[in-house]
Amino acid sequence: MVKKVKNLKYYESVGRRKEAVARCRMFLTSKDKVATIGDQKVKAGEIIVNGQLITKYFPRLAEKTKYLIPLKVTNSEERFAISILVKGGGQSGQLTATILSIARALEKVDKDANRKPLKDLGLLRRDPRVRERRKVGTGGKARRAKQSPKR
Repeated sequence: MVKKVKNLKYYESVGRRKEAVARCRMFLTSKDKVATIGDQKVKAGEIIVNGQLITKYFPRLAEKTKYLIPLKVTNSEERFAISILVKGGGQSGQLTATILSIARALEKVDKDANRKPLKDLGLLRRDPRVRERRKVGTGGKARRAKQSPKR
């Protein structure tokens, strides 16, 4: 049986970190370098996170250098219009989940060319560290022991 080729409009991937989940869609841009995401027109090279530009969502310079790493490594900075939905977690967890989702989507675009540079930088590995659960009898904390009496 012949495998059907889908009419791809975008590449989709998911990245996770702690409680944060990021769903990334990399839209293929048309000849005029514009993609339509929902009712928004987005230029190639722009990244939209939860409906706003990524520079507003992650405003710090250190964050900008981090989320652009997968795009710079694969020379894809001005190639796609990217839409990301992020839920849960905090600022740091959401940023790391976003980076992982972008890297996974880039791997789907061209596995042969993009996998090795992304893997060498460790961008395709999920960080497994999560919050430790609270134990019974520890006074509200995960590792705290109850205070013993003085006498």
